[in-house]
Amino acid sequence: MPEVTITIKQTGPYVIEGEINLVDHVGQLVPTTPGKRISLCRCGASTTKPFCDGTHSKIGFLAAEKAQQGFDQNKAP
Repeated sequence: MPEVTITIKQTGPYVIEGEINLVDHVGQLVPTTPGKRISLCRCGASTTKPFCDGTHSKIGFLAAEKAQQGFDQNKAP
């Protein structure tokens, strides 16, 4: 089995490196370039889903942990 590395960017996409098959919800292969890393959207706002288009940085996306920390810090005692 080929080695694949998935890196979770703190307030960005999932970055996937290695030989993969990306399959959509009906089982069809999504075209990717062999050997080229891909970034998958986590924020839900990308116009090129499932791929990241950088929109997360424009909308202020925070991962769940960061959003919870911000909420906890802003709570009134």
